[in-house]
Amino acid sequence: MSENVARYQVAATRTEVASYPDAAPFSPDTAYPEYMHDHLSTSENPVYAGVRRVLALAGMDAAHVETARWNPLGDFVGPGGTVVLKPNLVRERHPRDAGGWRYVLTHGSVVRAVADYAFAAVGSAGRVVVADAPQTDSSFSAIIHILGMDDLQRFYRERGFTLDLIDLRKEEWTTVDDVVVARHRLAGDPGGEISFDLATASEFVGHSGTGRYYGADYDSRVVNFHHRGGRHAYLLSGTVMRSDLVVNLPKLKSHKKAGITLGLKNLVGVNADKNWLPHHTEGRPDSGGDEHPSRNTRHSLERAVATKLQRVALAAPRLGGGILRVARRGGSQVFGDGDSVVRSGNWWGNDTVWRMCLDLNKIVEYGRADGTVAHTPDPNRRHIVLVDGVIAGHRNGPMNPDALPSRLLACGTTPAAVDAVVTYLFGFDPDRIPVVRQAFMCRSLPLAAGNWREIQVVSDHDPWNIRLGALPVEATLHAEPHFAWKGHIEHEPRPAAHR
Repeated sequence: MSENVARYQVAATRTEVASYPDAAPFSPDTAYPEYMHDHLSTSENPVYAGVRRVLALAGMDAAHVETARWNPLGDFVGPGGTVVLKPNLVRERHPRDAGGWRYVLTHGSVVRAVADYAFAAVGSAGRVVVADAPQTDSSFSAIIHILGMDDLQRFYRERGFTLDLIDLRKEEWTTVDDVVVARHRLAGDPGGEISFDLATASEFVGHSGTGRYYGADYDSRVVNFHHRGGRHAYLLSGTVMRSDLVVNLPKLKSHKKAGITLGLKNLVGVNADKNWLPHHTEGRPDSGGDEHPSRNTRHSLERAVATKLQRVALAAPRLGGGILRVARRGGSQVFGDGDSVVRSGNWWGNDTVWRMCLDLNKIVEYGRADGTVAHTPDPNRRHIVLVDGVIAGHRNGPMNPDALPSRLLACGTTPAAVDAVVTYLFGFDPDRIPVVRQAFMCRSLPLAAGNWREIQVVSDHDPWNIRLGALPVEATLHAEPHFAWKGHIEHEPRPAAHR
């Protein structure tokens, strides 16, 4: 990571239209010179064309573009290797729109196009894996079906290629009114799990939240056990950590805890147990917490009642869960719902979640398959990012966003640089979003160097083909943040010119 940031380049393109092809297996409509299958779509596929274009703009195998030899991922993985495709498969449904999954999940057509180039690199003897750990109360099978991944898997199998679909979770929940009523054990990653302790290399070093971290479950004992006494431990997918190439395929969305979710945040899904992950720190800022922005009698009352009910639910799941469900239904009417009231670290002052995200990126960059963390990146595993922003999600993301037809695809080999570029293009200031800003300021195990403003954007959209710091704010997508981040992360208006 010692290269000067001026050498960072991120490719960005715009698809012809802001739409996805309807039916799997999402084949291209054109027999491109490098295309190796016998199946073409009878309708236009702007996504396949866009993925192909952004890989070329990123300079991948530039010597062979537009020839049958073009192999854009071949510089990162060779024949017989393993490629992990890591999309955002968070949840199969949108709370207000039956078709809203299109701007919540990475679309299957993006996965298909990248998978073709992955198979071109590794061949039929290699392995391509689609892996993620969705939200615990989601159905992996429902997500796979709605995205057409099961059809895509059959498509490849019929042609002698193996596309594995792996749910990395060890547990799936059934919830009613956001209360866990049943927990189902899952097989988890067939490649096993690997535990890492970042210790003094963690971004949590010096943070005051020890003992008060809150994870993915309301049993916070687990997350606090793994982040105490100088230990900062994470449990990651063995399949991911033993792969040769991770292609991170985030969905472009605003995010209630992080401001934005892109490649850096998307690595939350490579975990085998999300309850090892600190999501916020309990308490108000005046006591070192980031759960809620200020002293508020109503919030304090709600928190006290919720804590007691959660303890009852843990001690007696059947009885306590029922009481908690009734209380939450009534509580939403009294205290407000999560899309109108700040709670659980869902605001611009969350000082916890960015640390966790950057820790995960450090492990993917520097971690070894034996569970150790070295001082140099692992030369046997690469990590690149390709962002699906054809239809993005803004306002109350990540689960309840509104659609923003952005037509954007972006790609690069330094995740922090990709996130900085797409954050800027989305309409947000990278300096005002901690997970992006701090990626260029890691206290140890650096993820990027220098000033993000010096990143070169390479684009076939003329206003974007410029150094990032010089890109006109007027040329961005003008997305709106989550309500609890409004006024805190948007590009600030440029000063008026003197007359």
